Amino acid sequence: MTGETGAVSTPIPLFGSFFLGGFECSTHLRGRDRHRLDLLISTGHERFAREDYQRLHSVGIAGARDGVPWYRVDRGGGSYDWSGVLSMLGAARETETTVIWDLLHFGFPEGLDVFSPAFIERFRKFARSFAQLASSETDQTLFVAPVNEISFLSFAGGDAAFFNPFAHGRGDELKAQFVRAVLAATAEIRAVVPRARLVQPEPVIDIIADPTRPQDRLVAENYRQSQFQAWDMIAGRTRPELGGSEDALDIMGMNYYVQNQWIHNGDVMIPSHPQHLPLRYMMREVWLRYQRPLFIAETGIEGDARPEWLRYIGRETRAAIRLGAPLQGICLYPIVNHPGWEDDRHCTNGLWDYADDGGERAIYEPLANELARQQRLFDGREAPDPSLVVPESDAEIIAKDELAVLDFAALDLNEATASSRVETPEGGGRES
Repeated sequence: MTGETGAVSTPIPLFGSFFLGGFECSTHLRGRDRHRLDLLISTGHERFAREDYQRLHSVGIAGARDGVPWYRVDRGGGSYDWSGVLSMLGAARETETTVIWDLLHFGFPEGLDVFSPAFIERFRKFARSFAQLASSETDQTLFVAPVNEISFLSFAGGDAAFFNPFAHGRGDELKAQFVRAVLAATAEIRAVVPRARLVQPEPVIDIIADPTRPQDRLVAENYRQSQFQAWDMIAGRTRPELGGSEDALDIMGMNYYVQNQWIHNGDVMIPSHPQHLPLRYMMREVWLRYQRPLFIAETGIEGDARPEWLRYIGRETRAAIRLGAPLQGICLYPIVNHPGWEDDRHCTNGLWDYADDGGERAIYEPLANELARQQRLFDGREAPDPSLVVPESDAEIIAKDELAVLDFAALDLNEATASSRVETPEGGGRES
């Protein structure tokens, strides 16, 4: 619903607030040296979870994405060390923060064959144990994302071999295995907490053929359609032998970054590219296809473009809501800066920086100011800039100077990503 000011009516927040903060919690083995990452530790978040959640509330954010480090918690043989997770659960309870808990954010215990039935059984038991722990610690609604980004992890670990399990030509097999894991975990979590909500975060992408190669159009479209495979399998719409069902597909998270649109076998499509697809239409396509609760589960950018990126995401989200896609929220991801996956460089993509010894983090004021403005726009306390609203459609457009900033940031990020890659016999690395 819209008015003359371009304001939109947003749903009652599913996660405590419309905006969420996501804490990077990747725990995968990287390709170049098989080093185990643990971003919960390297960002200081696990140590300072209470302070970090309080920081979220100080800027009007009551919801978060966070992680449970399976590789570190699961000691094998049904033994678990929940000490770090307990402190985070307690911090969430005490600060009244709604948290979506990722159980497999790219990493799993070493020595466990991801392609084996044992992988499913061990993950099933881990998920059930976490649900039992969480339900004993809080009476808040339990939100769990069993596996983050099945599509990307299957490519990175099953085809390109720059993530664990470092395989080639097994991406489809790995994708099906992760779907089995999601379904097994879903059944166990719901057996313990029947009203638990399950979140399935996946990247949303757009891929087109090079205009000079029309013969690539079908291939490019097939790749684009692959973004729906994991969701379709969870819902039982494809590969029914995996055990999926419509009931298993609950809350859908869309992960979107500036690199998520590209030309098949070519370059990233920067925002000013004439064939760059407005995000609003990508979100509407997901809504029309699944009709499930929907939110942006990850989005962010590095450097000084952070305010412009949030402005763009806010504008596209309001446009999607006008188009009939009732989005439930936007998660700023990551909410604190972190070391780069492949080269440990200081990624300045958060609202707050690294923590000092006392748990204090410097805030990036330009992004904080834009967040406050976006919050006012979404709750109707401020109207969009009238010079950027098309009267006929009530839709907002992006200013040319902002577009130039995003273009530069996209190209700069691509260059930084490429320079951080170190090819190995098994594959290369990719920056987050």
